[in-house]
Amino acid sequence: MSTVESTRLPSIALLGAGSMGRAILGGLLADAVEVTGGIRVTNRSAERAAEFDGTDGVTAFATESDPDANRRAVAGAAVVLVAVKPAMVPDLLDDIAEALEPGTIVVSVAAGVTVATFEAHLPETVAVVRSMPNTPAIVGRAVTGVSPGTRSSDADLALVRALFETVGTVVEVPESQLDALSTISGSGPAYVFLLIEAMTAAAVEKGFTAEQAAELVNGTFAGASELLVASGKTPTELRIQVTSPKGTTERAIAVLQDADLPALFTRATDAALTRAKELAAG
Repeated sequence: MSTVESTRLPSIALLGAGSMGRAILGGLLADAVEVTGGIRVTNRSAERAAEFDGTDGVTAFATESDPDANRRAVAGAAVVLVAVKPAMVPDLLDDIAEALEPGTIVVSVAAGVTVATFEAHLPETVAVVRSMPNTPAIVGRAVTGVSPGTRSSDADLALVRALFETVGTVVEVPESQLDALSTISGSGPAYVFLLIEAMTAAAVEKGFTAEQAAELVNGTFAGASELLVASGKTPTELRIQVTSPKGTTERAIAVLQDADLPALFTRATDAALTRAKELAAG
């Protein structure tokens, strides 16, 4: 995660306050972040909008009670984050297009929706940047991929990078790589959780209670991840360090290597990439 002490960002509109939208909002509301001009948030229900009552610097609008909510939110905003469901994006862009000021940066947080789609529905005076954050944004540990559009400048991309660094780290890639990135960091938390499930089941099978198994496995994954970051060593170096010659870990690793995990993960991520292309094609 970024260690920048203070971040100043211009006015922001966040269209769609689902789990990812709220995770990003949490980063923007951190003490070390100043959003000059404030944050405007839209979602469907008035009840959800009311949850932001009393949140300093945030003005919330509900589309069910205010048909102009999205247009009101983006008016005067320097950055507009589009975090609605992918199927809703084209109609939303058509709705806000005339309300966007020249020079506005519109950021896609909608999986599978291309820069070309955004640019086709928005004025030429508006820049587009596509992003792919992942769910650890909720705890400030996201890895977010960002890709420039055809009308975005280096300064636009730098601003979007600073925004997403409020919830983790940022990797800049061309859009042609963004779907592949989504199969690694975007879907990656699910792969880790699946491994945790499998190890937990193995622990229970060996006689530990569900609570003990969770403590053993969750703690091991968390500790190993922190060790990887803190040590500065590669995963290979750390694996060798744990694997004593002719010991128990070496025997277990041999079984896992026989399963050819690299090939398995290649097949899995290839399947995810195929699906991402299908979704992008509509």
